[in-house]
This record gives sequence, structure tokens and C-alpha cells, in this order.
Amino acid sequence: MNKLNREAVFTALSEAHPNPVSELTYNNPFELLVAVILSAQATDISVNKATPALFAEAPTPQKMVELGEAGVRDKIKTIGLFNNKAKHLIKCSEQLIELHQGEVPQTRKALESLAGVGVKTAGVVMNIAFGAPTIAVDTHVFRVSNRLGLVRTKKAEETEAKLIKVVPKWALNKAHHLLILHGRYVCKARKPECGQCPLPEYCKEFKKLHPEENKG
Repeated sequence: MNKLNREAVFTALSEAHPNPVSELTYNNPFELLVAVILSAQATDISVNKATPALFAEAPTPQKMVELGEAGVRDKIKTIGLFNNKAKHLIKCSEQLIELHQGEVPQTRKALESLAGVGVKTAGVVMNIAFGAPTIAVDTHVFRVSNRLGLVRTKKAEETEAKLIKVVPKWALNKAHHLLILHGRYVCKARKPECGQCPLPEYCKEFKKLHPEENKG
């Protein structure tokens, strides 16, 4: 996809989502970190149902440690993999206290050293909490960016680096959310809502799914 088309794609996505933000509920960087850890292999909706009760008792690393693994587990038992996630949250909170004075670090290296935090989680926190121009790649970002032809990648791990190079600079800070929201509500995995898409002329997948639209 050439530069002009990339500009057009992100302009259209920005018009469709003028205020793209995370759909996770949180009040501070620590709560955001917790919510993103919990969202692994779970929906934002399921996380948002569980976190109010958790955050009411544990809005800081210190309070999370005081709540204890059993207490955390009880608060998040409706979320998939809750046993491992409870262990990760306690260990992560201990690390924040011991290594970062109870504050969420702002660098990728420091974030990825925390329990339960991988490349995607670190990228999300850096982008949302600290405004870093990262594009954390989940299934939506991977699918949409490849369907549109913004990148051609086979693994999520290599997608962010390539997206950083091609996304217009003005859209870098919000590209993560724009691509996620488009993938979540329009460019769905199994049944994309092509009739609701503002980008059919740029989408190679649309041309495959709707060959009749390309005749003549």
C-alpha cells in the first residue's frame, strides 16, 4: 500500500472513531496494567465486570499484595486462567514495590520484566498510560493490518515493527486503538461487516470476498 492510501486509510478510521480509547475500565496506570494482564485470552467486557470489585480493594500494588493471592483469585474467578493471573498479579505487585517504588515503569524493558507482562501488554500500557507511539499487536491489529495490506506478516511479533514504519506519524499514538476498534466491530474474523466498512477500495480481502464489486 502506498503512502497516499495509508494516509487515506487512517483518515477514514479516525473519522469513524474520532476519540479512540481503550474499552478497559481503569483509574490509574496500575489499574490499567492489571486490566491488560487480565485481558489476555479474555474479553474486555469480562474484565470490566470483574475489576470494579478488585480495584475497590486493591487500587495500588501495596493493596494488591495485602489482598493476597486467594483474595485476588476470588475477585477474578469469572475470567479465564484466573489461577495463573492471580499469581501473576501478586508477583507483579511485589516487583513494582521492590523495584519501582510502587509505580508502573515507563520503559518496555522494565515492563516486560514484570510477572504476567509480555510484549503486547507492555506496548498497551506504554501507549495508553504514557503516550508512547507503540502499536501493540493483538488478533484484531494483526488481522486488519494484513487484510488491508498495510503489512504482510505471518506472525504478530513482527507486525509492530513494520506498522511503525508505515503508519502516518500523526496517527501513531492512536493507530493501536483505531485498528482494534475496526477489527472488533467491522472487520471481524469470521464474518466481516464489509457493508459497514469505510475502506473497501483499499482492502484486498474485500476484493476476495466480493468479486462482483470489482467487475468492469
